Amino acid sequence: QVQFVESGGGLVQPGGSLKLSCAASGSISDIYLLAWYRQASGKARELIARITSGNNALYADSMADRFIISRDNAVNSLYLQMCTLKPEDTDTYYCNSYSKPKPWGRGTQVTVSS
Repeated sequence: QVQFVESGGGLVQPGGSLKLSCAASGSISDIYLLAWYRQASGKARELIARITSGNNALYADSMADRFIISRDNAVNSLYLQMCTLKPEDTDTYYCNSYSKPKPWGRGTQVTVSS
């Protein structure tokens, strides 16, 4: 089955930007809803945004103003552009199928700190 590998995280200063990538091991064209999540240690995983196969994006409350989700079915990839980052955005970020989650990847760590 499809597996996801997240990348693009790192250390960024408050106010900075990052673009995360999620590479799938197989075709994502038939996965209707893909999603980005984040999770801090010891806390529940939080949904950030979902995107349909037709590129309609759906954001969780308060996420749409700084995060942009996108996908490229041709290269089996999902992206998350993050802007105006805040220290509270420090988390591990994951991607997955929204309706039928696959095994979770290792995520990519984002640390927002001066």
